[in-house]
Amino acid sequence: MPELAISSDKVGFLIEKARQFDAKDIEVDTDEGSNGADDRMIDVLEDDGSDPVVKEIAGFIAALSEDEKTDLVALMRLGRGDATIDEWADLRREAAEGNNGRTARYLLGEPLLGDLLAEGLEEFGIEWADERTTPVH
Repeated sequence: MPELAISSDKVGFLIEKARQFDAKDIEVDTDEGSNGADDRMIDVLEDDGSDPVVKEIAGFIAALSEDEKTDLVALMRLGRGDATIDEWADLRREAAEGNNGRTARYLLGEPLLGDLLAEGLEEFGIEWADERTTPVH
């Protein structure tokens, strides 16, 4: 079984944050009220381009080492079914070759990122429990 350069705790944190982001929808409430109760809290589920979760994910990914970023991209691709765990070295090599300094943007552009990362961890035999409520240190 290959080794991961990124800890399962860090991936778990990103899974949790990505799922928060994935729940967002395009902005449709143009007649918002002055407070959340006035418009049934619809604005909370809309992505208006200034989502603090996106900033948190981007900042977290930016602080990772290059090896961790490479593994994160390869893990997402593994979860997406691009290859099998036996082809991990190839996935990792392709992820490293495609690194252009925009890892967070690339990953955030992938629908269901949190689910794909969780499926990637499962391929490694790592069960991720979505009970995490505290940030990784």
